[in-house]
Amino acid sequence: MNRLHLLVPGDLAAPTGGYVYDRRILEALRQLGWETRAHGLDGSFPRPTDAALSQARRVLAGLPDASLVVIDGLAMGAMPGLVAAESRRLRIVALVHHPLAEESGLSEPEARGLHRSEARALAAARGVVVTSRFTAGLVAALGVPEARIAVVEPGTDPAPLAQGSAAPPLRLLCVATLTRRKGHDLLFDALGRLQDRDWHLICAGASDRCPRTVADLRERLRRLGLGERVELAGEVGRERLGELYDGADLFVLATRFEGYGMALAEAIARGLPVVSSRAGAVPETVPAAAGLLVAPEDVGALARALRRLMDEPELLRRLATGARAARSRL
Repeated sequence: MNRLHLLVPGDLAAPTGGYVYDRRILEALRQLGWETRAHGLDGSFPRPTDAALSQARRVLAGLPDASLVVIDGLAMGAMPGLVAAESRRLRIVALVHHPLAEESGLSEPEARGLHRSEARALAAARGVVVTSRFTAGLVAALGVPEARIAVVEPGTDPAPLAQGSAAPPLRLLCVATLTRRKGHDLLFDALGRLQDRDWHLICAGASDRCPRTVADLRERLRRLGLGERVELAGEVGRERLGELYDGADLFVLATRFEGYGMALAEAIARGLPVVSSRAGAVPETVPAAAGLLVAPEDVGALARALRRLMDEPELLRRLATGARAARSRL
């Protein structure tokens, strides 16, 4: 029987895109007759504590020789020494959602350190799975031969078309964990310039990953006077998330970087038009016919794109038609 061990830091049950992807790998392999086992690593990765590294060492040491081991990139790139040592007896494959150095908010020394660390770890892997062609290019730039890189896009399950709102205001939806990389600050600043338009925004996503960011966002909403028009819904279950997609007219995500953009794909699967940034793999995930993409961190361009869709209902309908046409490729 084929067997696979998946090493994942943090809570595998978390509803973020990366963890959803990891869970679906395990589910699909089991359906194909594989025996799979997930091993939880400490949530401090990619900045592991000494205790986290010791635990990871014990997990790897406990696996039988020649085991096929997939290590999620959040952990893989942060423990190059362990990976190099165990690669002599284990068949190690990396799963890279996006390179660690691409995370927003890193200092230059931090980014350089993560770049070097991840390059060392990936050099010891037998192969690397990535979620987009864009990310494949970044992994190749870390020194991994293209022949050892496999692109496996997440895609989505079929989903019902969103019904949208029956009456004003225009319903905007953003689905993303409240971290700096997801660009909620940029979105709020853009919407602050559009207070003369009739809209309402719901932000669904975990608010416990980066308390400082959340505090800054709440203060930003207060300062902009948007507290009554922007709802921070927090982490929601699948049923509630489906309701939010169904009631939305437009999906918005001012992200600073995406290795794929699963929430964007889920919005397109619902036939929702998109406003986002040309960051990372987003242009691969969102076809031109389905959304308006602006330069990353350009608040003015983001505000103009949103204003166009608020003022031009025919453009909004045309992009919704484009999103519906793109659903099948997911």
